[in-house]
Amino acid sequence: MKKNVLIIGAGGVAHVAAHKAAMNNDVLGDICIASRTLSKCDEIVESVKRKKHVKDASKRLYSRQINALDVQATAKLIRDSQASIVMNLGPAFVNMTILEACLQTGATYLDTAIHEDPDKVCESPPWYANYEWKRKERCKEKGLNVILGVGFDPGVVNAYCALAAKRYFDRIETIDIMDVNAGRHGKYFATNFDPEINFREFIRVWAWIDRQWKMYPTHSVKREYDFPVVGPQPIYLTGHDEIHSLSKNIDAKDIRFWMGFGDHYINVFTVLRTLGLLSHLPVRLTTGQEVVPLKVVKALLPDPKTLAPGYVGKTCIGTFVRGWKGRKKREIFIYQVSDHKACYEEVESQGISYTAGVPPVAAAMLVAKGIWNPRTMVNVEELDPEPFIELLDTLGLPTQIKEIKPHGPHSFDGRVMEVQKEIDGATATVTISAANPMIAVTPKAAKGKARRKA
Repeated sequence: MKKNVLIIGAGGVAHVAAHKAAMNNDVLGDICIASRTLSKCDEIVESVKRKKHVKDASKRLYSRQINALDVQATAKLIRDSQASIVMNLGPAFVNMTILEACLQTGATYLDTAIHEDPDKVCESPPWYANYEWKRKERCKEKGLNVILGVGFDPGVVNAYCALAAKRYFDRIETIDIMDVNAGRHGKYFATNFDPEINFREFIRVWAWIDRQWKMYPTHSVKREYDFPVVGPQPIYLTGHDEIHSLSKNIDAKDIRFWMGFGDHYINVFTVLRTLGLLSHLPVRLTTGQEVVPLKVVKALLPDPKTLAPGYVGKTCIGTFVRGWKGRKKREIFIYQVSDHKACYEEVESQGISYTAGVPPVAAAMLVAKGIWNPRTMVNVEELDPEPFIELLDTLGLPTQIKEIKPHGPHSFDGRVMEVQKEIDGATATVTISAANPMIAVTPKAAKGKARRKA
């Protein structure tokens, strides 16, 4: 059994992972939380202890400061902490340096998001081939366990695809991954995870259509789907990490990712982008100082961790699969619903961080027990999904499976039409009060049109 875990990162996802790891430290051993800002790590330790989530008091829960871009310093911390499992829950810019440190030390590597170069946005697909997969042969030679993208999406939804292929389908035609947050945080505008990463991933939209990559304008393809529990929600075709591995590992004609956005989010995002405030490239001010507009926007927006106390409502994230079982057409929706308030009451976190922070702990436990032991670099869909999904059920992320009548009222059609026609149907408009920006409503004309359409 592998023991001792090093969690790198001190944001919302790391906060949840630390709580869940401490609740299972009889399996995972000592837990070290490390980040460039030591005080944030200490806050997580205090939260875990305040909630009395340390299961085995004989095991250590402690913090360390680390610059994760320094390979040798990271390798030294892995050795000093005697960690056999490293959870990289930091920003996506540090993935390759932490992976290199694991290659040097032999520690299992887990992450929840694809690597990004600060100077490049939405690179050519498949994204994993640009960085991670280039190191796959080295991982195989060393027999190193490397599990990529083991958050929720990517991560759990990949396991749902693998489960569909293993248990429910003989042939898969289409996969539509859908992520909606029907919660309310009470802020004028905020992102649920790192704003910098959030905005960068929406610059271009790559989708796997007819077994090839196709690019679409951002927020140009819109649908509405009646989700379990949270009801009808608008969703937009969006680029995302999991498509880039699923297109290689799951045989499907179309693989698409859809994310829920309200009209208010679309409006604010569009204004910021049009003004150039979402640029990842530096600009020079009249003072001679250089700033990155996107980093300025990030500094002005609320820290996603601060949204947790007043968050209400639910999330619904799942995988809608179409195909055949034998000679019969089949459609299923495999999904998970989380409640923001319940997440806060349990681990002092909002639901988005919760859904991303629990899965790497489940993966670490499977590695610790030797149940997941690929001894090479893999994406989640390459592993047996059933022990992972079963363990998540016990850790707070229970999975639901809904059989859908093919082409019935609860079916989902993600086929993309001619782009201009899609754009015409994807318009988002709200009315904002200049006196009180918190007042944002759908215009009366749009409401009437929606009612007539219904």
